[in-house]
Amino acid sequence: METLIDLHTHSLHSDGTLAPAELVARAAVRNVRVLALTDHDTTAGLNEARAACAAAGIGFVTGVEVTAGWRGQELHVVGLDVDPQSPALQAHLAAIVALRRARVAAIRVKLLRYKKLADADSALLELESHPVPTRTHVARALAQAGLAESVQDAFDRYLGRGCQGYVAQEWPPLAEAIAAIRAAGGQAVLAHPHRYRLSGGALRNLCAEFRDSGGAALETSLPALSPNDAARLASLAREHQLAGSAGSDFHEPGQPWRPLGRFAKLAEGVEPLLPRLRVTGHE
Repeated sequence: METLIDLHTHSLHSDGTLAPAELVARAAVRNVRVLALTDHDTTAGLNEARAACAAAGIGFVTGVEVTAGWRGQELHVVGLDVDPQSPALQAHLAAIVALRRARVAAIRVKLLRYKKLADADSALLELESHPVPTRTHVARALAQAGLAESVQDAFDRYLGRGCQGYVAQEWPPLAEAIAAIRAAGGQAVLAHPHRYRLSGGALRNLCAEFRDSGGAALETSLPALSPNDAARLASLAREHQLAGSAGSDFHEPGQPWRPLGRFAKLAEGVEPLLPRLRVTGHE
């Protein structure tokens, strides 16, 4: 039987909907044998996930997904095999969470200019004190208040670029995210490179800078990746001597396009990152 791994997942400690133990239970049903929890800008769920993995006989890798900026583009850098007690990492994450809270507060102010959005005000106000508030939380609040048909509809109508509730955010530089991950003993992985709105040349420049700043790997195996994108990511990994990582970016059961542990194997010639990682509770 093929060993399934998933090195990019989320729980309710960031913008997922499952508790870490529920995430692990779902992974066990799907025969995932090695799992990393990589919540946005927080390590709060790692202890629960580690314990649940140990009970289920699933190998566990510590992780976090760090928000960063590069030439005006928001990027996500997955840190794997990190020490969650690292002062440098925690200080960096705390600074990002402060930015997130300020952005959610600014979004709320802009949205309340719409009188019809007043029904969501209490939920939006609560989000300002959420451990890791994200725009996805805002979108869910709008949808739950009946002000949008879905989370995606809320983004399209209120939160996307050019919409009434859009707030631009400048994030800490890419190099600082990588440095924080490395200070915690971790491996830095550029998450879902194909999703960034970059030209081919800009993406190559990003990969080169990522490598030169101490980055270790690219996510080259993800669900619903087109053959062209898969070939392009594998080529970038080989060209820049970066390892390959694999992850679903799972957030919730209602997103079948992000199934836990279900994606193609790493392409030929791409070095797997997994052997570099400490996996606990699995032989």
